[in-house]
Amino acid sequence: MSEQGMVHAAEYVRRADALQTMALAAVPANVLEALRVAKRLWVVPHERPDADALGAALGLKSILGQFGAEVAVISADAPPAVYDVIPTIGDVSLEAPSWSPDAIVLVDCADPKRAGRIGDLINALPASTPRILIDHHVSNDSTWPLAWVDARAAATCEMVSLIALALKADLSADQGRLATTLAAGVIMDTATFQHGNTTPRTLEVGGLLLAAGAPISEISRKIYRSKPLAQVQLHARVLASLKSTDGGRTVFATMMLADLTETGATLEMSEGIVDALAQVSEADVAIFFKEDGPTTARISVRTKGEGPDATAVVGSFGGGGHARAAGATIERPVNEAATLVLARVTELRAHAVAG
Repeated sequence: MSEQGMVHAAEYVRRADALQTMALAAVPANVLEALRVAKRLWVVPHERPDADALGAALGLKSILGQFGAEVAVISADAPPAVYDVIPTIGDVSLEAPSWSPDAIVLVDCADPKRAGRIGDLINALPASTPRILIDHHVSNDSTWPLAWVDARAAATCEMVSLIALALKADLSADQGRLATTLAAGVIMDTATFQHGNTTPRTLEVGGLLLAAGAPISEISRKIYRSKPLAQVQLHARVLASLKSTDGGRTVFATMMLADLTETGATLEMSEGIVDALAQVSEADVAIFFKEDGPTTARISVRTKGEGPDATAVVGSFGGGGHARAAGATIERPVNEAATLVLARVTELRAHAVAG
């Protein structure tokens, strides 16, 4: 090992030792024990997985593999190409393995229903199969006995990093591939530590992953500052549809399926549009409406300042997420969905004034 490598290794050990007590206090003992005991696990992210769901699932696979467990990461949908920055992305399977698990781990979502068709496979397993849930969404009201839901965590990957420390796993293993896998989720859900969900613990975990070999700046560049031409054209087209309501305090834009066809873009290339809308300084609510079919719309909501709780906006439509970032799928044509959601925002503003 080079002299610089030895310095980085020593820094990782120092940081890991300093954080281990905090990790043991944070992770529920029954969840930790269930992960220790299980030898064959299915780890399942939510459908249409993002970097945090994928990173958490793949991170757990690597961590538990250090203790001899056989782990399958199963997703209902193929990972978007933008997340190829995750070095272990090739370990995601779209089909369940032939073997039955002795434990299920659901990451970054509250219910098997959010895991798409893989959720049906989970529900079909014997009721005696332990089900473990690890998530950071404030809207998660799961009553699973083996659940760790920490709304203070900026990312589920932050939580999985603490699980690694509590189990005394090596986050610097595999030449930094594990650290990079987890760092991708933390970076995605904090916008490289810019969002208000970033806490001192988040920064400590980020520093630990950096010391463990995660190239933080390179991950951030690939996720946020590297886009194919078709994606830039799609963003330009959708942002041109920007409108406002509530005296300019709510901004919104709509993407139709035709926009994808005419720009040659894919659905995954719409990532980041809602965050661009949220940059409008006069607005405290930004909403991105996506046509998902003739009678289905998907919405992404961002709020800030005095704006309403994003989960209150989407909760009426079966959605969830965080106070400042949430989403939902609505079984209505996109224009009807927009009318309903914008009315809900106006209603919440009126209640706030009346209260």
